[in-house]
Parts: sequence; C-alpha cells; structure tokens
Amino acid sequence: MSQSLARALRILVELGEGPRTLDELAATLGVHKTTVLRLLRTLETERFAYRDDAHRVHLGSRLFSLSGAALEQRGIRDVAAPHLARLNELTGQTVHLGVYEGGEVVYLDKYDSKQAIRMYSRVGLRMPLHATAIAKVLLADLPVPSRHRIAADIAYTPFTANTITDADALLNELSRVAEQGYAVDDAEHETFIRCIAAPIRDAGGRAIAAASISVPDVVLGREQVMGLLPGLQATARAISADCGYTVPS
Repeated sequence: MSQSLARALRILVELGEGPRTLDELAATLGVHKTTVLRLLRTLETERFAYRDDAHRVHLGSRLFSLSGAALEQRGIRDVAAPHLARLNELTGQTVHLGVYEGGEVVYLDKYDSKQAIRMYSRVGLRMPLHATAIAKVLLADLPVPSRHRIAADIAYTPFTANTITDADALLNELSRVAEQGYAVDDAEHETFIRCIAAPIRDAGGRAIAAASISVPDVVLGREQVMGLLPGLQATARAISADCGYTVPS
C-alpha cells in the first residue's frame, strides 16, 4: 500500500470517530499540516470528506453511499433483520448483530432500546475480543488452534473490574461458551451494561454472525437479563434456519 493511500485511509478511520481539526489529523498521522491538507483536497474532491465553517473536517457523503452499499451486500443482515426487529420489539432492549472478519468483530446492525437509556454502540464499531459477548460467541466457534493464536495476540485492556485480563482466562471462557452455546458479558466492557449473545449458523454449521441483547443494570438485574436468553436463542435459531442450518439429530 502506498504511503499516501495509507495516510488517506487513516484520515477516514480517524474521522469515523468524529470531526477533527487539521492540527489533530496532522498529530495523529505524525506529519506536517501541509501533507494532511494535500490529502484532504483529494478526499474533498471525491466527496469522502468536507470541512465546515469552523474548519473542522467531517466524513463526506460519498462514504454514506458506500457504507449503505456494503451493508446491502452483506446477506446475513437482510436475513436477520425481521427476526432482530421482532426481538427488539418483544424485549424493548438493545439488539445487535455482529460478525467476525479480518481479525475483528464489528457491529453489522443495531436496534435501539425502547428505554430512555441508549448505548453508544453503532454499526461498524469494532468490539473488544476479550470483553464482549458477541466476540466470545464468534471466537468460541473457531478451531482451538485459532483461538489460542488470537488469544495470544490480544491486548487485554481492563475496561472494568470484571474484564478478562489474560489469555488463559479467555481460552477457558471460550471453551465454556462453546459448550453452553451462548456467551455473557457481565459488565466486562462497561460497568453498567450486561449482554448476552448467541451464534447464528449457516448451512454448514459455521457461526457466521451472532445476535445479542444488551441491558443497562438500572433497567434489569442479572437474573432478569438471563431470563431473556431463551428468546434470544430462539431468534438466533430462526435466523440460522433461514440461512439453511439444520440442527443435527
């Protein structure tokens, strides 16, 4: 990858986190402002970025159309949509669809809670591999050697007092998840959020995605959140069936 292309892509990734000034982008890239300005002119011409009246840089309209096209090309999102919408309506809680690709777990779809408290998560956001229920479900489906390789490469950021902080603990958790068929994020990523997740399988039985329900602790306690698990698993099974999966006899 050319240096200019790499820097331009880094700018877009940075803008995905929010508007930035020219100085902030230059500091992030570790280059002079003139270099950033040259890259921005190209991005602006192609509508990948724009600057407002306060000279802050934002993502441009071209990215919105591309992101929409990318989502439309991901078949699992369309298959899962009616099932997840129904689960969201029945529970009133935040529902996510996540996938594992390129060594990362990302949100592919989200249905907001009916409660006043909303999660900051968004479509396209990457999830910590060691601290979220969706990531645990998807990693637990991988072959054991792959789990070990991934676990060894994780930077175990301790988000809360409950966060898994070493490879051995994560591998033990993944074995448990694989055996029980679901995962729990027990305030491991955010102190006030509990989350449960279940795998969505394709015709070959591979976990191609995962669905989750996330609930603030001020809304439901742990036992009440776990009480939502049968509904979540039924939803995941229904989506899997639409993907051609048949439960082994």
